Amino acid sequence: MAKREEAMSVVSATHSLNKLDYLRLMMLSREGDRREGILLRQSKGWFQVSGMGHEAIGCLATHLGQDDWLYPYYRDRALMLARGLTNYELALAYFAKKASSSAGRQMPGHYSSRKHNVMSVCTPTGGGLIPAAGTAWGMQMDGKDSVVLATVGDAAMRQGEFYEAWSFAVQEKLPLILAIEDNKYGISTPTEHFMPLNFGGVISQERLVKVDGRYVGEVDRVGGEAIAKARAGDGPTLIWFDIDRLSSHTSSDDHRVYRPQAEIDAMVARDPITLLRDELIAEGKLTTAEFEAMQSRVNAEVDDDYIRAEKEADPQASDLFVNCWGAPDKPERPPVETGAQTMVEAINKTLHKALADDPAVIMFGEDIEDPKGGVFGLTKSLTDSFPKQVFNSPLAEATILGVAVGLSAYGYKPLFEIQFVDFLAPGWNQLLTNISTLRWRTGGEWTTPMVVYTPYGAYLPGGSLWHSQANEAFLAHVPGIKVAIPSTPADAAGLFWTAVHSEDPCFILVPKHIFRKRMDVTEVEPVPFGSAKVVREGSDVTVVAWANTLEVAQAAADQLAGEASVEIIDLRSIVPCDYATVAKSLEKTGRLVVVQEDTKTCGFAHTLVSEVVGKPEWFSYLYSAPQVVSRDDVHIGYNPVYEYAALPSIESTIAAIRLTLA
Repeated sequence: MAKREEAMSVVSATHSLNKLDYLRLMMLSREGDRREGILLRQSKGWFQVSGMGHEAIGCLATHLGQDDWLYPYYRDRALMLARGLTNYELALAYFAKKASSSAGRQMPGHYSSRKHNVMSVCTPTGGGLIPAAGTAWGMQMDGKDSVVLATVGDAAMRQGEFYEAWSFAVQEKLPLILAIEDNKYGISTPTEHFMPLNFGGVISQERLVKVDGRYVGEVDRVGGEAIAKARAGDGPTLIWFDIDRLSSHTSSDDHRVYRPQAEIDAMVARDPITLLRDELIAEGKLTTAEFEAMQSRVNAEVDDDYIRAEKEADPQASDLFVNCWGAPDKPERPPVETGAQTMVEAINKTLHKALADDPAVIMFGEDIEDPKGGVFGLTKSLTDSFPKQVFNSPLAEATILGVAVGLSAYGYKPLFEIQFVDFLAPGWNQLLTNISTLRWRTGGEWTTPMVVYTPYGAYLPGGSLWHSQANEAFLAHVPGIKVAIPSTPADAAGLFWTAVHSEDPCFILVPKHIFRKRMDVTEVEPVPFGSAKVVREGSDVTVVAWANTLEVAQAAADQLAGEASVEIIDLRSIVPCDYATVAKSLEKTGRLVVVQEDTKTCGFAHTLVSEVVGKPEWFSYLYSAPQVVSRDDVHIGYNPVYEYAALPSIESTIAAIRLTLA
């Protein structure tokens, strides 16, 4: 595993907090925030999020070593400086320069540094918590004494992903410290009434510590104890920091609209910088004159950093598509043999070989352990052979996908199962927020190579609404993930094998209706994503299908044998999609029918048709208007009468073919 490739130069596992030095760092953080506010008012920038009032939390970084990881929150400017990021780097991020950590693709405050093991911040607050638990699990599996520190605001505690992350951490006794920075506001909404820690009993008191986060000494003491506990294998700690947000939520907000002036004045009086300054003066370690001189030096440093950063190059429009994907896949022959077999058997053999070849491959999903081996037997016997690589997950799809993010970023290769594609919705946040965006939003610095597979589709009576969906268009709509839908054992094995070795997140949808169908595999070849296959030669009309609808297309072609010569193309993957093979067929046939199991509106079939008619050279091949056969925009009911009334049929496919021939 290629983990933690670069060592850091600024932090040490040996803790010693010099409060005078840390005061200067807090002042540097504060002045950076102040300077960005001024620049914004000068129209030099577009947005700012401030960490004013949260600076004392940053001293937690002094307890971390180079193998420890941080999943920060966008008010953690001081924590980032303490971790080793420079004020100049934060200035580059403010101006969204090409040399910034996101290459100008993220808002300011969305910190990221592979060098310092600082995971890229996502805007949906709380979105990094389950991935943080995933990384901590990876550390635990490695047998390391390293830890993960994750921070989040108080309002985000009401998100389900907070509870999933915390439950997984406690369940597995993970080396995770989860810090709640409770400044008592979610933008303009007071959180006292909503904040679960105010209710009592929601979180076990055994692992909860509350501390006044305005005092550096208290933060240092409590944080050090929690981190030491995690290193010793004693599991996670939830630290509740009572602090103040001294500024408005962001530059788009004005807290004077909803906060009484007396409340603002009281907060200013307990500013953590003022508290530490006064403490050091009282102890004789600092004078007022020395403090003022220190402030002048900090101001000059920040001036220089922001002046230099403003002059740096902006990204170019031509950079837009850089780091959308990893290196091109190099498909190899999958580890299955010729002969009669099912997709389930071929996939199981491929999974077995992937686990045997690489101990970094980890499987995680509901009911996948033996003796059950998955609800469809896809993982049968794998736990018996690889007990340290195959694990049951809780009934929590956000946990499954979030853990995949943290493990893959750390260096493992997740090969995770969602039990039915219909159950993907609870994990949708992780898919949209992290899996699909991480490579692009960090300029390739962070990546999430993984395989997520799931049974898919209908034509199997009794599934009803939540076991019968074919909703590949949802996935195809999300930039940054590959999507494949095999129709044969050989293609299933080939696509899984390519995905396991890919640098990108790959989703494989396995059609339930045909995955137990025994098929004769006559040849086994590498199967790249984006390579369609002509499964039936013809000259009059091209029918494009995939997964379960391939059977429908074949049956329709058989019934039209004396009437029309039908060419059938199996797409095999829809992202990327092999439009060129479709166009080549149309050059011969001049007619196009696309059969999909997904719903009609915004289905992938319409994307394919749009690509064909949108290119003049391809449009000129057409003798008639392309036709789409799909499920209507309706759900699938439990009674088979409903199911087959909704789905594409042989009859509707024949009618569409005849329409193109008319």
